[in-house]
Amino acid sequence: MRSEGLKVQGGRGETHLVPTQATDDPASVGPVDIVLFCVKLWDVESAGQHIKPMVGPDTAVIPLQNGIDAPDRLIPILGRNAVMGGVAQISASIIKPGVINQVGTFMRMIFGELDGRITPRGRALLELCLKAGFDATLSEQINTELWMKFVGLATNAGMTAVTRLPIGRLRDDPDLRPLFVSACEETIAVAHANGIKLPPDALAKVLDFIGHAPPAMKASMALDLERGNRLELPWLNGKVVELGRKLGVPTPTHDFLYAVLKPYAMGTPT
Repeated sequence: MRSEGLKVQGGRGETHLVPTQATDDPASVGPVDIVLFCVKLWDVESAGQHIKPMVGPDTAVIPLQNGIDAPDRLIPILGRNAVMGGVAQISASIIKPGVINQVGTFMRMIFGELDGRITPRGRALLELCLKAGFDATLSEQINTELWMKFVGLATNAGMTAVTRLPIGRLRDDPDLRPLFVSACEETIAVAHANGIKLPPDALAKVLDFIGHAPPAMKASMALDLERGNRLELPWLNGKVVELGRKLGVPTPTHDFLYAVLKPYAMGTPT
Protein backbone atom coordinates (compact mmCIF):
# COMPACT_ATOMS: atom_id res chain seq x y z
CA MET A 1 0.00 0.00 0.00
CA ARG A 2 2.90 2.38 0.66
CA SER A 3 4.27 1.78 -2.83
CA GLU A 4 1.10 1.19 -4.89
CA GLY A 5 -1.64 2.86 -2.88
CA LEU A 6 -5.11 1.59 -2.01
CA LYS A 7 -7.53 0.62 -4.78
CA VAL A 8 -11.26 -0.04 -4.29
CA GLN A 9 -13.10 -1.41 -7.32
CA GLY A 10 -16.50 -2.88 -8.06
CA GLY A 11 -20.09 -1.75 -8.41
CA ARG A 12 -19.35 1.88 -7.51
CA GLY A 13 -16.50 2.20 -10.00
CA GLU A 14 -12.87 2.51 -9.04
CA THR A 15 -11.13 4.63 -6.43
CA HIS A 16 -7.34 4.68 -6.25
CA LEU A 17 -5.66 6.52 -3.38
CA VAL A 18 -2.01 7.35 -4.02
CA PRO A 19 0.00 8.06 -1.97
CA THR A 20 -1.38 6.14 0.98
CA GLN A 21 -0.21 6.35 4.58
CA ALA A 22 0.10 2.81 5.92
CA THR A 23 2.10 1.27 8.73
CA ASP A 24 2.31 -1.94 10.73
CA ASP A 25 3.55 -0.03 13.77
CA PRO A 26 0.72 1.74 15.64
CA ALA A 27 3.21 3.27 18.06
CA SER A 28 4.62 5.33 15.18
CA VAL A 29 1.19 6.93 14.68
CA GLY A 30 0.45 7.90 18.26
CA PRO A 31 -2.97 8.81 19.73
CA VAL A 32 -5.78 9.41 17.23
CA ASP A 33 -9.41 10.52 17.37
CA ILE A 34 -11.01 7.43 15.81
CA VAL A 35 -9.87 3.84 15.21
CA LEU A 36 -11.97 1.78 12.82
CA PHE A 37 -11.13 -1.69 14.11
CA CYS A 38 -11.56 -4.16 11.23
CA VAL A 39 -9.45 -7.27 11.91
CA LYS A 40 -10.73 -10.85 11.76
CA LEU A 41 -12.52 -12.05 14.88
CA TRP A 42 -9.71 -14.38 15.96
CA ASP A 43 -7.33 -11.39 16.07
CA VAL A 44 -9.43 -9.11 18.30
CA GLU A 45 -7.39 -9.50 21.48
CA SER A 46 -3.94 -9.42 19.85
CA ALA A 47 -4.83 -6.43 17.65
CA GLY A 48 -6.42 -4.69 20.63
CA GLN A 49 -3.12 -4.95 22.51
CA HIS A 50 -1.26 -3.75 19.41
CA ILE A 51 -3.24 -0.51 19.03
CA LYS A 52 -2.88 0.64 22.64
CA PRO A 53 -0.38 3.39 21.65
CA MET A 54 -3.08 4.91 19.40
CA VAL A 55 -5.67 5.19 22.18
CA GLY A 56 -5.73 8.46 24.11
CA PRO A 57 -8.21 9.70 26.76
CA ASP A 58 -10.89 10.59 24.20
CA THR A 59 -10.11 8.12 21.40
CA ALA A 60 -13.06 6.10 20.09
CA VAL A 61 -12.31 2.55 18.94
CA ILE A 62 -15.14 1.26 16.75
CA PRO A 63 -15.06 -2.48 16.04
CA LEU A 64 -16.74 -3.23 12.70
CA GLN A 65 -16.34 -7.01 12.77
CA ASN A 66 -18.96 -9.61 12.11
CA GLY A 67 -20.50 -11.11 15.23
CA ILE A 68 -21.71 -9.44 18.41
CA ASP A 69 -18.96 -9.72 21.01
CA ALA A 70 -15.99 -7.69 19.74
CA PRO A 71 -16.78 -4.68 22.01
CA ASP A 72 -16.97 -6.94 25.08
CA ARG A 73 -13.62 -8.48 24.17
CA LEU A 74 -11.93 -5.10 23.65
CA ILE A 75 -13.15 -3.38 26.82
CA PRO A 76 -10.82 -5.34 29.20
CA ILE A 77 -7.88 -4.35 26.97
CA LEU A 78 -8.62 -0.71 26.12
CA GLY A 79 -11.07 0.37 28.81
CA ARG A 80 -14.81 0.92 28.62
CA ASN A 81 -14.54 4.61 27.66
CA ALA A 82 -12.52 3.85 24.54
CA VAL A 83 -14.88 1.33 22.95
CA MET A 84 -17.96 2.18 20.90
CA GLY A 85 -20.11 -0.20 18.88
CA GLY A 86 -20.20 -0.39 15.11
CA VAL A 87 -21.89 -2.16 12.22
CA ALA A 88 -20.58 -2.28 8.65
CA GLN A 89 -22.85 -3.50 5.86
CA ILE A 90 -20.97 -4.20 2.65
CA SER A 91 -20.00 -7.15 0.46
CA ALA A 92 -16.31 -6.92 -0.40
CA SER A 93 -13.13 -8.96 -0.40
CA ILE A 94 -9.37 -8.40 -0.53
CA ILE A 95 -8.18 -9.45 -4.00
CA LYS A 96 -4.54 -8.82 -3.10
CA PRO A 97 -2.76 -6.47 -0.69
CA GLY A 98 -4.07 -2.97 -1.30
CA VAL A 99 -6.84 -4.03 -3.71
CA ILE A 100 -10.45 -4.37 -2.54
CA ASN A 101 -13.29 -5.66 -4.73
CA GLN A 102 -16.83 -4.64 -3.80
CA VAL A 103 -19.83 -6.74 -4.88
CA GLY A 104 -22.87 -4.58 -5.62
CA THR A 105 -23.21 -0.98 -4.53
CA PHE A 106 -24.71 -1.09 -1.03
CA MET A 107 -22.52 0.09 1.84
CA ARG A 108 -23.49 1.45 5.21
CA MET A 109 -21.89 2.13 8.58
CA ILE A 110 -23.77 2.45 11.86
CA PHE A 111 -22.01 3.38 15.09
CA GLY A 112 -22.82 4.60 18.57
CA GLU A 113 -21.88 4.59 22.23
CA LEU A 114 -22.60 1.27 23.93
CA ASP A 115 -24.73 3.02 26.58
CA GLY A 116 -26.82 4.88 23.99
CA ARG A 117 -25.49 8.38 24.69
CA ILE A 118 -25.01 10.86 21.85
CA THR A 119 -21.51 12.22 22.44
CA PRO A 120 -19.39 14.92 20.76
CA ARG A 121 -17.05 12.29 19.30
CA GLY A 122 -19.99 10.44 17.79
CA ARG A 123 -21.38 13.62 16.25
CA ALA A 124 -17.95 14.58 14.92
CA LEU A 125 -17.51 11.23 13.17
CA LEU A 126 -21.00 11.42 11.69
CA GLU A 127 -20.25 14.85 10.24
CA LEU A 128 -17.03 13.55 8.69
CA CYS A 129 -18.82 10.53 7.20
CA LEU A 130 -21.62 12.60 5.69
CA LYS A 131 -19.14 15.11 4.30
CA ALA A 132 -17.29 12.24 2.62
CA GLY A 133 -20.50 10.82 1.14
CA PHE A 134 -20.83 7.80 3.45
CA ASP A 135 -24.20 6.28 4.23
CA ALA A 136 -23.68 6.61 7.98
CA THR A 137 -25.92 6.56 11.05
CA LEU A 138 -25.19 7.60 14.62
CA SER A 139 -27.32 5.22 16.68
CA GLU A 140 -28.70 5.42 20.21
CA GLN A 141 -29.29 1.64 20.18
CA ILE A 142 -26.14 0.15 18.72
CA ASN A 143 -26.60 -3.20 20.50
CA THR A 144 -29.90 -3.66 18.69
CA GLU A 145 -28.20 -2.77 15.40
CA LEU A 146 -25.42 -5.29 16.11
CA TRP A 147 -27.94 -8.04 16.67
CA MET A 148 -30.03 -7.11 13.65
CA LYS A 149 -26.95 -7.53 11.46
CA PHE A 150 -26.00 -10.72 13.30
CA VAL A 151 -29.37 -12.37 12.59
CA GLY A 152 -28.83 -12.14 8.84
CA LEU A 153 -25.03 -12.39 8.84
CA ALA A 154 -24.82 -15.64 10.81
CA THR A 155 -27.47 -17.14 8.54
CA ASN A 156 -25.86 -15.97 5.28
CA ALA A 157 -22.38 -16.98 6.44
CA GLY A 158 -23.43 -20.49 7.31
CA MET A 159 -25.61 -21.04 4.25
CA THR A 160 -23.23 -19.67 1.61
CA ALA A 161 -20.31 -21.51 3.21
CA VAL A 162 -22.06 -24.88 3.47
CA THR A 163 -23.33 -24.75 -0.12
CA ARG A 164 -20.32 -22.92 -1.64
CA LEU A 165 -22.86 -20.86 -3.61
CA PRO A 166 -23.71 -17.13 -3.76
CA ILE A 167 -26.85 -15.82 -2.14
CA GLY A 168 -28.71 -15.43 -5.43
CA ARG A 169 -28.61 -19.19 -6.03
CA LEU A 170 -30.00 -19.96 -2.58
CA ARG A 171 -32.52 -17.50 -1.16
CA ASP A 172 -35.53 -18.38 -3.34
CA ASP A 173 -34.97 -22.13 -3.62
CA PRO A 174 -38.11 -23.74 -2.13
CA ASP A 175 -36.07 -26.34 -0.27
CA LEU A 176 -33.45 -23.91 1.06
CA ARG A 177 -35.58 -20.89 1.96
CA PRO A 178 -37.08 -22.60 5.04
CA LEU A 179 -33.53 -23.01 6.36
CA PHE A 180 -32.90 -19.27 5.97
CA VAL A 181 -36.12 -18.53 7.84
CA SER A 182 -35.50 -21.01 10.66
CA ALA A 183 -31.89 -19.85 11.14
CA CYS A 184 -33.05 -16.25 11.43
CA GLU A 185 -35.86 -17.20 13.82
CA GLU A 186 -33.44 -19.12 16.04
CA THR A 187 -31.06 -16.15 16.29
CA ILE A 188 -33.94 -13.78 17.06
CA ALA A 189 -35.09 -16.12 19.84
CA VAL A 190 -31.56 -16.18 21.28
CA ALA A 191 -31.42 -12.37 21.15
CA HIS A 192 -34.72 -12.08 23.04
CA ALA A 193 -33.56 -14.59 25.66
CA ASN A 194 -30.37 -12.55 26.02
CA GLY A 195 -32.34 -9.40 26.82
CA ILE A 196 -31.87 -7.68 23.46
CA LYS A 197 -34.80 -5.59 22.24
CA LEU A 198 -35.36 -6.18 18.54
CA PRO A 199 -38.09 -4.53 16.46
CA PRO A 200 -41.35 -6.54 16.17
CA ASP A 201 -40.75 -6.96 12.42
CA ALA A 202 -37.12 -8.07 12.83
CA LEU A 203 -37.60 -11.27 10.82
CA ALA A 204 -39.31 -9.47 7.93
CA LYS A 205 -36.57 -6.82 7.83
CA VAL A 206 -33.76 -9.37 7.77
CA LEU A 207 -35.44 -11.50 5.09
CA ASP A 208 -36.05 -8.37 3.01
CA PHE A 209 -32.36 -7.48 3.28
CA ILE A 210 -31.39 -11.01 2.23
CA GLY A 211 -33.86 -10.81 -0.64
CA HIS A 212 -32.32 -7.59 -2.00
CA ALA A 213 -28.64 -8.52 -1.49
CA PRO A 214 -26.53 -8.65 -4.69
CA PRO A 215 -27.06 -12.11 -6.26
CA ALA A 216 -23.29 -12.69 -6.49
CA MET A 217 -22.73 -11.98 -2.80
CA LYS A 218 -21.00 -14.57 -0.64
CA ALA A 219 -20.37 -14.02 3.04
CA SER A 220 -16.73 -13.51 3.96
CA MET A 221 -16.75 -16.85 5.79
CA ALA A 222 -17.68 -18.59 2.53
CA LEU A 223 -14.79 -16.82 0.77
CA ASP A 224 -12.40 -17.86 3.54
CA LEU A 225 -13.60 -21.45 3.20
CA GLU A 226 -12.95 -21.43 -0.54
CA ARG A 227 -9.41 -20.11 0.05
CA GLY A 228 -8.66 -22.70 2.71
CA ASN A 229 -8.38 -20.02 5.38
CA ARG A 230 -9.42 -20.06 9.01
CA LEU A 231 -13.14 -19.39 9.57
CA GLU A 232 -14.98 -17.02 11.91
CA LEU A 233 -17.35 -19.92 12.61
CA PRO A 234 -17.02 -19.94 16.45
CA TRP A 235 -18.19 -16.32 16.61
CA LEU A 236 -21.03 -16.69 14.06
CA ASN A 237 -23.02 -19.94 13.89
CA GLY A 238 -21.01 -21.23 16.82
CA LYS A 239 -22.00 -18.21 18.89
CA VAL A 240 -25.70 -18.82 18.22
CA VAL A 241 -25.25 -22.44 19.30
CA GLU A 242 -23.26 -21.44 22.41
CA LEU A 243 -25.79 -18.84 23.56
CA GLY A 244 -28.71 -21.10 22.69
CA ARG A 245 -27.39 -23.82 24.95
CA LYS A 246 -26.60 -21.33 27.72
CA LEU A 247 -30.04 -19.70 27.55
CA GLY A 248 -32.09 -22.85 26.87
CA VAL A 249 -33.09 -21.86 23.32
CA PRO A 250 -33.14 -24.64 20.68
CA THR A 251 -31.02 -23.81 17.60
CA PRO A 252 -31.22 -26.93 15.37
CA THR A 253 -30.44 -25.13 12.09
CA HIS A 254 -27.35 -23.42 13.48
CA ASP A 255 -26.38 -26.67 15.23
CA PHE A 256 -26.28 -28.31 11.78
CA LEU A 257 -24.41 -25.45 10.07
CA TYR A 258 -21.85 -25.32 12.87
CA ALA A 259 -21.31 -29.09 12.97
CA VAL A 260 -20.84 -29.40 9.19
CA LEU A 261 -18.38 -26.48 9.00
CA LYS A 262 -16.46 -27.23 12.20
CA PRO A 263 -13.87 -29.50 10.49
CA TYR A 264 -12.85 -26.45 8.38
CA ALA A 265 -12.75 -23.94 11.25
CA MET A 266 -8.94 -23.80 11.30
CA GLY A 267 -8.60 -24.01 7.51
CA THR A 268 -8.83 -26.88 5.04
CA PRO A 269 -8.14 -30.14 6.92
CA THR A 270 -4.86 -31.83 5.98
